[in-house]
Amino acid sequence: MFSSLMGWVDARFPATKLWEEHLSKYYAPKNFNFWYFFGSLALLVLVMQIVTGIFLTMHYKPDAALAFASVEYIMRDVEWGWLIRYLHSTGASAFFIVVYLHMFRGLIYGSYKQPRELVWLFGMFLYLALMAEAFMGYLLPWGQMSFWGAQVIISLFGAIPFVGDQLALWIRGDFVVADATLNRFFAFHVIAVPLVILGLVVAHIIALHEVGSNNPDGVEIKKLKDKNGIPLDGIPFHPYYSVKDIVGVTVFLFIFSLVLFYAPEMDGWFLEHANFVPANPLKTPLHIAPVWYFTPFYAILRAVPSIAGSSFPGVVAMGLSIVFLFLLPWLDRSPVKSIRYRGIYFRTAIVLFVISFIGLGFLGTQPVTPLYTWLARIFSIIYFAFFILMPIYTKHDNDKPVPERVTFK
Repeated sequence: MFSSLMGWVDARFPATKLWEEHLSKYYAPKNFNFWYFFGSLALLVLVMQIVTGIFLTMHYKPDAALAFASVEYIMRDVEWGWLIRYLHSTGASAFFIVVYLHMFRGLIYGSYKQPRELVWLFGMFLYLALMAEAFMGYLLPWGQMSFWGAQVIISLFGAIPFVGDQLALWIRGDFVVADATLNRFFAFHVIAVPLVILGLVVAHIIALHEVGSNNPDGVEIKKLKDKNGIPLDGIPFHPYYSVKDIVGVTVFLFIFSLVLFYAPEMDGWFLEHANFVPANPLKTPLHIAPVWYFTPFYAILRAVPSIAGSSFPGVVAMGLSIVFLFLLPWLDRSPVKSIRYRGIYFRTAIVLFVISFIGLGFLGTQPVTPLYTWLARIFSIIYFAFFILMPIYTKHDNDKPVPERVTFK
């Protein structure tokens, strides 16, 4: 009966074909390590965010006079509402943790290099969409930090010459962050941007499965095949990696549950203390900072000196810090993909890049002081040097020979 049913479905929809192309007959390298958990974990968290978001919209009111109270109602009066809200808020930070680790894996194993340039570009557009989604969702609780954080970030667009004021006005929908801003951010957060994210996820996976997955050795497994056209160093994604991913999911859910039930606010890192106070346009918080996953770029913004009172140079630097990530496939001139066979120049550059990124992330959460400003400038120089000097140090690095077949280390 099942075979007959599937035959009827396959005649009208390619269900079996899709299953085979993307799971049971999609051959992945047999030497994946733990770094390859984070792609599937990102998909898991995305589903969790969508499901919890749907339930939150059932009780949330996108009205400046009612938004904060509706969140409190969800937390206190809706059955299991506190759990749904904390799943969503903690899930946002978990999403960026997983995505940053996923991007780092692509960086150290050269997953952005030929022939996976489009995979990387789709992933970077997905990262931008996630940042937009998180920023718009950040305003919705209508707490003090949500309100003033949005006010500061949107005002940065006003620093753009000629069109800045009109652009900031268009984003806000009003002359200040107000009810119109809340309504449009809510619409984008629950409908427009999630549709873009889902489309980019599909494009990312299709592009990946078209060229094949990279591996810790950076060896293209499609080059060596048996007489049946099956890669000698490949195994079917299902059941081998679909089962292996369950282990990663189990460990992730264990850690995630510990945070969720014992420290959902993470001492103000995931949910700021000021956000438990209703938004007050007449009272500015002593220190305004975005959520931790935006702070590296915010620190770069603050590190660049203003010119004639304009923060436009900082806005440009913040934008370039993300644009350079898009250019990685063309900045890296090394024929070697994986860090396993890279020379000392690239390894040193990676270490300095990670230190600068984490340092900028911390400094972006701190009040402005002369010491912190100079540290942010030093870390910003290291951050940009990683990209600007990449064509030089990757071309002249002392790379090691890459094996023809995958290895197990």
